[in-house]
Formats: sequence, C-alpha cells, structure tokens
Amino acid sequence: MKSLIKNLLLCVVCGIAAVFTACSSDNVSDLQLSGDCRVEALALDDYESTIDLTSRTITVRLPEVYETSAMQLTRLTLSDGAACNVRQGDCLNMDAAQVLHVTNGDTYLDWTVRVLHDEARITAFTINDIYQGTIDQTAKTIVVYVPATENITALVPTITYSQNATITPASGQAQDFSQPVTYRVKNNSAESTYTVTVIAIDKPKALFVGTAPSMNDLDAEARTACEWMLANIPGSLYASFADIEANAVELDECKVIWWHFHVDGGVDGHDVFVAKAPEALAAKNQLRQFYENGGALFLTRYAVNLPSFIGTTGDDEWTTPNNCWGQDEDAAELCGGPWDFNIYAGQNNHPLWQNLVAGDDPNKVYCTDAGYHITNSTAQYHIGTDWGDYPDYTAWTNRTGATVLGVGGDGAIVAWEYPAHDGKGGIICIGSGCYDWYSYTYDAGYTENFHKNISIITKNAFNHLTR
Repeated sequence: MKSLIKNLLLCVVCGIAAVFTACSSDNVSDLQLSGDCRVEALALDDYESTIDLTSRTITVRLPEVYETSAMQLTRLTLSDGAACNVRQGDCLNMDAAQVLHVTNGDTYLDWTVRVLHDEARITAFTINDIYQGTIDQTAKTIVVYVPATENITALVPTITYSQNATITPASGQAQDFSQPVTYRVKNNSAESTYTVTVIAIDKPKALFVGTAPSMNDLDAEARTACEWMLANIPGSLYASFADIEANAVELDECKVIWWHFHVDGGVDGHDVFVAKAPEALAAKNQLRQFYENGGALFLTRYAVNLPSFIGTTGDDEWTTPNNCWGQDEDAAELCGGPWDFNIYAGQNNHPLWQNLVAGDDPNKVYCTDAGYHITNSTAQYHIGTDWGDYPDYTAWTNRTGATVLGVGGDGAIVAWEYPAHDGKGGIICIGSGCYDWYSYTYDAGYTENFHKNISIITKNAFNHLTR
C-alpha cells in the first residue's frame, strides 16, 4: 500500500513539473533542445537591421519619410536548421511591429521586428530657460522674442530634438544671437538645418503680467499659462505689475495684456482681492490708461476682479464677482471625468467657443479629462433674488455693462465680455473653475483630450481681442 501511494505521489510531482516546463517563459519544449533559433541577419527593402540578442528585437532604420505598409523581406538569415513563419521575398506591413516565429526542431523563439524612422527635428527651443521659440517645421525656422534688456550676444538655448539624433551647436552652449544662428540636426540618414532668429523687443505686442518680479517666480499655475503664451503668441513678454507701475515697459504697440491670477485657497470677494493683489492695484492707473487708449485685457481666474478697479464698470468697485472659492494646488481635486460649463444661450457662435474639442453636448465647453488634478478655483457671479446683488441676468448686464458668454450648471456667470466701445479696449473674463492650466500630477492612464480646449479658448481670446 505504501509503495502504491509513493508511486502515485511521484506521478503527481512529475505531472506538475511537466506543466511548469511547458509554460516556461523561454518558449522552449523539453524534447529536441539542440536547435538554435537565432535571427542572424535581416533586411527590409535592402535596409539592414540591428539585432539585439538579449531582448530579441530587430530594428530597421529608415529615412524620415518612407512608406512602410508593404516592405519586402530582402534578407533573412537564420541559424542552421531553423525555419521561420515568413520567408525571404515576403512583403510585410511594417506600419506596426511584426513578430517572427523561429523554430528549430522542438525549440522556438519569437523575435520582434520594428522600423524606426530617422527623424531629425528640433521640437522645442528655449532661451535662458524662459523664452520659448516658435518653430516652423516646414521652413525649418525658429523665432524667439526676448526683452531688450537681455544680453543678446550671450544667450543659452535649451534644445529638445529627435531621439538618437545629434545637434550642432550643442544644447546648453551659449551663443551670440545678434545674427541668425544655424543649427544642424543629424540622425543616421536624416539631416535638417534650422535657422534661429532671436528678436529683442522693447515694445511687446502682448504681455503676460503677474505679481512676481519674473516669470520664474510665478506659481506653477500662472507660470504654465505664461509659458504657453510666450511659445504661441508672437511678440509676447512677461512683465510684473511693478514694471507696469514704473512705466518700465513700452505699451505703445501692446494689443493685449493677460493676467492669470492664482491664489491657493481662493480670493473671495472685493476685500480679499484688495488684500491679495496690492501689486496689481498699485498699477491700476497705468492699466486704466492702457484700457482707455484701446488696449485689450484677457483676465482669468481671480484676475476677473480687476475691471471693477480700472473704471470698466464706472466707479463702482463693488461689482466684483460675488461667489468665489478655490483649493490648494498641492491638494487639488481629482477629475473622475471631463469637467465642463455651459455656453450661454445664443452665444454658440461667439469666437471664444470656436474649433473646440467637442463632447456629447454641443452647448457645453469641456475643459478637463479623467485623471487631471484641479483646484476648482472659481470667481463667478451668482444670479438670483436669494442673494440680492443680481436678481437676474438683465440686472447684472445693466450694472456691469458686460455680456454673458458662459454659465455654470446652476446658472452662475462664469465667462463674460466687456465689449470694446468709445475707443476703449475689449475685455474677456473667464472665472470658471474648469479653466485650469496646471495639474501637479496625473493619474495612471491620463490622456489629454478635452484639456486641449484651454489653449484653444485662449488663442481664440487673443484673436478676438486683436481683430
């Protein structure tokens, strides 16, 4: 009896061992193990490959522009005695990676074949870690605007370029940009030449303003918005309110001033704004003159309080938003899905809402995606008799002189416009908590889709205010 039990246990153990051998990650059976399953050489359309024996990956380098949907396997050399699921002369669709199944007796291995285009591009060019260049990939030109106070003969560029490429002169190497500088990018068979022109300006076309002495001192939310502006609005610069107050910035050619004002915890009402933005109010006379001379303003987040202090609503400073709140950036709320607000009835054709990434409801402006962290910083107007200030939209319009563009789910006004009139500039205000530039982190799987609307809205605002 003991002998029978012993034999049964031995059979079970052997069976388990056989199962684990069959599931080996080496894809090798336990029968005929003498065969080698290597790919020793491979070429597609006569382009030779690089073979990594450790990862069993095969990479074929191609020119930057090359059709890959039907590439001929012009060379395939395997270990002695090995066979493959494809043969020399076959056509492969290399728009996606392909797997070669190589066998030799009862041994087999899989090899991944992929193509890599020899791209030679500059994808980002920043001067002194502040001023971002505008890149024209067709013309291979880069234009960077810097303040006239910068020493243009010793500027340091930080350059992002194609993977595996080399660049000359090197990124981080100081350059004299008093004349255009040529940069050469080389990546195997691909080569590109970019001409970089740096323009020192003392009369900007547009300004991003803030309470900090320089853009590097801005909070992360405002700095992200400012960096976008410098990269996307030609002739734009950063200036502090102290610069404005001291008349240190020439505004003769400036068309738009943008202030995106973030404060952790929010700015709730007139008195708190006065306490939190003394630098801006110190420059209110200069800002008022700019506005009355036809200059436009783009005001977002808590900056929407400003019009009440520069005469936009007459001399009534108490027309500031009456319903405000916000969270701290390092404890921002996680979006479980897209956040949005509503386009006000009849305003679907307003330039601000054009060319947006559309969602299910054409009357909504979708602003964030699942996995984004948002402070929900809001400065809006509550409408209704329960609060007394503005019993209805007509009363709000009569008192402020503004036009409603967007509302929240409860009907609160979250986006509005003071139209240009009598020689004064136009003002666009967005106080919705959905209008957010910076997420301190992203959850796994985050994909930017609707958040692209933030930059689209902003570009629309600049185009509208400077038309």
